[in-house]
Amino acid sequence: MKVLVADKFETVGVDGLKELGCDVVLRPDGAVEELPATIADVNPKVLIVRGKKVSEAALAAGPALSLVIRAGAGIDSIDVAAASRLGIFVANTPGKNSIAVAELVMGLLLGMDRRIPDQVADLRRGEWRKAEYSKARGVYGRTLGIVGLGQIGREVAKRAQAFGMHVVAYSRNLTNEEADRIGVGYCETPIEVARHSDAVSINVAGGAETKKLVNAEFLAAMKPGAYLINASRGSVVDEAALAAAVTGHGLRVALDVFEGEPGGGKAEFKPAIIDLPGVYGTHHVGASTDQAQIAIAQEVIRIVEAFAKTGIAPYCVNRLARSAATHVLSVRHQNRPGVLAHVFRVLAEASVNVEEVENIPYHGAEAAAARIQLSSAPSDAALAEIRSGNPHILSVDLTAIA
Repeated sequence: MKVLVADKFETVGVDGLKELGCDVVLRPDGAVEELPATIADVNPKVLIVRGKKVSEAALAAGPALSLVIRAGAGIDSIDVAAASRLGIFVANTPGKNSIAVAELVMGLLLGMDRRIPDQVADLRRGEWRKAEYSKARGVYGRTLGIVGLGQIGREVAKRAQAFGMHVVAYSRNLTNEEADRIGVGYCETPIEVARHSDAVSINVAGGAETKKLVNAEFLAAMKPGAYLINASRGSVVDEAALAAAVTGHGLRVALDVFEGEPGGGKAEFKPAIIDLPGVYGTHHVGASTDQAQIAIAQEVIRIVEAFAKTGIAPYCVNRLARSAATHVLSVRHQNRPGVLAHVFRVLAEASVNVEEVENIPYHGAEAAAARIQLSSAPSDAALAEIRSGNPHILSVDLTAIA
């Protein structure tokens, strides 16, 4: 199996893929614009990326491409809709970078409170300003609000509680009972989190549902001078509204992600907001610790191994949750060549589409049961032809799906 690694990837991951027998091609330094040509040249079955954007043009460039693995959690850098149209699975490695991102969130919070980046910059310029930097609020006893209490959000909560902070949170599926269980205050909306918090950490997934979740209304609800940390996705924050809030509302802001940030590992990039006092930025490195990357690499190996053996990719994000099938055709048959071909021929001639198929052999493999999910019910005549048209068919049953 040919595997193209188009981003930086841990050596342990490359070695593990080779041990599986994969033909691994490393092209980590190519620009994102070069990815379609690289895929066309290599024609891999599996593509592994980390932060590089994968466009429809890139997906369509490789006739053999069957699986794209995002070595990380977020998948908004991959055109998943196009992958689904082209019959390419997309998988990710959720949960393996949660601690790394949470550690960065806490680092940004403390860095903002003590203005550590400003202090370092002044020292490098030869300026000693103890009088200025002796003023800090401290985080003990303050309230940290978390928007998005998934795996990363929960790791952030644990660390904030260890610092003596109160934690309140909003998450789509969070209940009062679950909030009580993990010791955080329950908020019904993101706006409620903004109103109650001295600092807010955004930990939601990217996508249409969360685009510009942090907008002018959210920012106006924050306390004057509060802190905002975004280590999720740049699309979640309206940067123009945020810049206005920094100036007019006195917010301090730490951003690990930005609107329109580069898709590769090196590029010219200077977002306008970063020039504002009280705004601190890092380079979308939340998941970038050795510990996290090794855990992700090991998970990628597990996904490739499972895909090679079964054709099924763990953590696949674009497999249809429920097909459009309305009926299940159950066919018990002697396990002989041509039986299923006969069934499919009759269904095709009846213009009935096959949505999903599962063929389960019995012990000894002399007989099997096929469960065929169909787009509509075959006619009685078609069912009769299926039953009588092949001597190895034992029984045929049709069941409507509720």
